[in-house]
Amino acid sequence: QMAVGHKVSASPVADFIVDGHTFEVGGRNKKKKQIASLQDAFVVKDDIEYAYQNIIPLWMFGLLY
Repeated sequence: QMAVGHKVSASPVADFIVDGHTFEVGGRNKKKKQIASLQDAFVVKDDIEYAYQNIIPLWMFGLLY
């Protein structure tokens, strides 16, 4: 879905990169440790309701459809 208007690629450190923004996907207990050294990086967590700092709820990606 995203590849239509954006550059999507695999990341050597996290799960994927979209237009230079790095995303690491995990469960509710996923920490920022894996992306700590990266700029413009986000953790996408399951089982949370609200976004805060650089953490995004997984359900929000469903709105990209």
